[in-house]
Parts: sequence; structure tokens; C-alpha cells
Amino acid sequence: MLDGMNEWPDARHGDARGNGDDGYGRGSFAARPEGARRMPHVRRPVPQQQPAHDDGYGQPRYGQGGVPGQGSYDSGYSEGHVYGNPAGRGPAGPGGPEGPRRGGGRGPGAAPNWRRRITVGALTLVGVLLVTSVATYFWADGKVRREVDLSKVIERPDEGKGTNYLIVGSDSRDGMSAEEKKKLHTGSADGKRTDSMILLHVGDNGNTMVSLPRDSWVKIPSFKGSQSGKVFPAKGSNKLNAAFSMDGPELLVRTIEANTGLHIDHYAEIGFAGFANIVDAVGGVDIDIPQDIKDKDSGADFKKGEQTLDGQQALAFVRNRHGYAAGDLERTKNQQKFLAALASQTATPTTLLNPFKLYPVMGAGLDTLIVDKDMSLFDLGSMFWAMKGITGGDGVSMNMPVAGDGPQTSLLWDKPKVTQLVNELKNDDTVTVK
Repeated sequence: MLDGMNEWPDARHGDARGNGDDGYGRGSFAARPEGARRMPHVRRPVPQQQPAHDDGYGQPRYGQGGVPGQGSYDSGYSEGHVYGNPAGRGPAGPGGPEGPRRGGGRGPGAAPNWRRRITVGALTLVGVLLVTSVATYFWADGKVRREVDLSKVIERPDEGKGTNYLIVGSDSRDGMSAEEKKKLHTGSADGKRTDSMILLHVGDNGNTMVSLPRDSWVKIPSFKGSQSGKVFPAKGSNKLNAAFSMDGPELLVRTIEANTGLHIDHYAEIGFAGFANIVDAVGGVDIDIPQDIKDKDSGADFKKGEQTLDGQQALAFVRNRHGYAAGDLERTKNQQKFLAALASQTATPTTLLNPFKLYPVMGAGLDTLIVDKDMSLFDLGSMFWAMKGITGGDGVSMNMPVAGDGPQTSLLWDKPKVTQLVNELKNDDTVTVK
């Protein structure tokens, strides 16, 4: 009896006689009491295995009779959900560290992050537009024909305020087939001459478009040959378009500067084919024709009133000068009117925002447009928008003031008015000359 009692202390430490403490009693060779159960006073560590049951909130359900040692734990409580975090990290229910997240969670049930999606979409769109714009710029810049060298022009007047463009419509037939020449009524003459000349001033006090009649009687001064580099003496008085025939754009600029005292900053020229192609690429130009026109030389055959002209008809309209009481002066007015309408209809959202229309229009214009070596795409854009603005009433459209007829069916300029006009343009003042 005493011996048996003395064995109790040793049995607690799990020797061969007591076989350890399994939580149901203390070591003894006696049989274990059945049903004996000790309620825990200290919470046991949570098993590392995934719980066998889930309560729907991402937490194990206790008291369900799981197998000991395999992730189940009997707490002694009645069946129900336990919202505490077993690891002591705070609530684990909805909104807790282990529960589903609201508003931007990354779990399968999380709501989409629309702010992030919109931001990414906007950045992607900006990137695409930027790449497209840069690519379009270099594509267009590579098509511009910078063939006129204004540095060859001698004895030039001082630059004034604003920017002065000389816009020339030539009868160049370069690249045209015999069929195209016949269709457009251009004839087959060699070389090229000017059918229209427009001085466009772009400034802070409104834009001004001044047509220079090709039959203007002017003095052709001494000049340096654009090809030979030799200096030639003055050619005397002649029609203005004769200067272009003698030595091209450089002598034309030299002649206009010598007779007006106005500095020409940029030069732009387009031929017959290019003009017609641009009109067709735009889809035609709407214009109000002031009177019935029929002319076999230009091919013009129009009834008075509003109508849409295609490329062939537009070329006939701007070239025609027969049947007008004012002759060439009336033609210059029609040219201004049509160019302004063309610019206005080209600069519309349906053209600028539609690549299937914009690129053909730009290609048609740039393929045949000849400009000076210093003309940038930004200068071209400024010229184009100024012409469009004049159509909307932002500026003045006029002919060079004329005093009367001169020799060889020419036109004499009104020198006092021309001097006043040039001074207003030089100083970028509002034009008052009529």
C-alpha cells in the first residue's frame, strides 16, 4: 500500500511505469477511469493544419467532433460561430484581416477598381495619340517639297511685324498624263507660269489676304540667278507673272519685294494637279457662284447659285477670267473666295478626326506643294488657319489697289494706296485701305 502510494510522484514524469501524462489522469499501473475529462484552464495552441470545417467567414467551426490532432478542437462550448482570431490578431470576421475586403480588395469576390481602370485606360489612350501624332508629323514633314531658297534673293527689305506668305497657284503640269491634261483643260505648254498670286499677312490685329493680279505692271529688278548664281541686270517694266517665267519663285519674290518694300517670309506654290486632287480628297467644295459662267479655254460651265464643285470643276472656276467685266480682278476675287472655302471645309471635325479622310487630304496637298527651305509644318498650319479665319470674318480679303489700265493690257497699281497698305502690314496695324 505504501509502496503504491510512493509511486505517484514518479508516474507524473512519464517513466516506464506511468507511460506519461495523456491528459486523463496521472501515472499509475491502475486502469484509467472512464469518462474522466479535464476542462482546460489554459487555451491550447491552434493546430497549423487547415481546419476541417469552415463557418462561411474564413474561420474554423469548433465543437463539431473533429478528430483530435487533425485540426479540430473541442472547446467545450455549444455549437455556434466563433469570431475571435485564433492567433490573437484581432477580429477575423467580415472586414477583419482574414475576411473579405470591400472597395478594392484583391479577393475573388472583390468589387472592380474602376478608378484604376479609368486611369490606365486614359494613359493608354494618351500614349496612342502621342505616338500617332509624332508618326504623322514625321510622315507629313517628309513629304513637303522644300525646293525654294529665299537666301538667293538679293537686296531684301527689312522684316516687319507679323508673318508674310506668298501663295502661288502655278500652271505646272508636272506628273500629269495627256489624259489628265485634256480632262483639266490645262493645255500642254512647257514650263510653268503663275495663274494666281496671293499675299497673306498673319498678325495680331487680324489677317489680311491681298491678291496680286498677274497682269500687274511692275519693274523687274536686277537679280541673282537661282540656278547659275550669276547677277543679272534689271529687266525693266513688265507684267508681274513674267518674273516667275524668267527665273521662278526667287525672282518673283525679289520683284514683289522691290515694288512694295514688304519682306516675304515664306513661299508656297501648288500646281494644277495638286489643287484638283485636294478638292477631290475633301469630297468637293461648296461655293456660291455669282453668275452663269461658260468658258471653253478653262472648261468652266456653271449656272449661278450654290453648288458643290469637284476637283476638275474647281480648277476651271479659279482659272476662268472670261465673261467678267473686271477681267483678271474678278478672277482674283473668285480665287480668294474659293481658297477660303476650301480651307474652311477642310478644317472640320469630320476631316481632322477621321484618319481615312485626313491622310488622303494631307497626302494630296503635300505631294504637290512646293515651299521654301525654312517653311515648317507649323508655318504651314499657321497659313492654313489664317485662310480659314478670313472666311469666318477674322480679317480682310482684298485686291492690290489698282489705278487703271497700263500698257499691253496690264494693270497699274495705285501707288499712294499701295504705300499705305504696305506700311499698315509692316507695322501689323489694322488694314484700312479699301
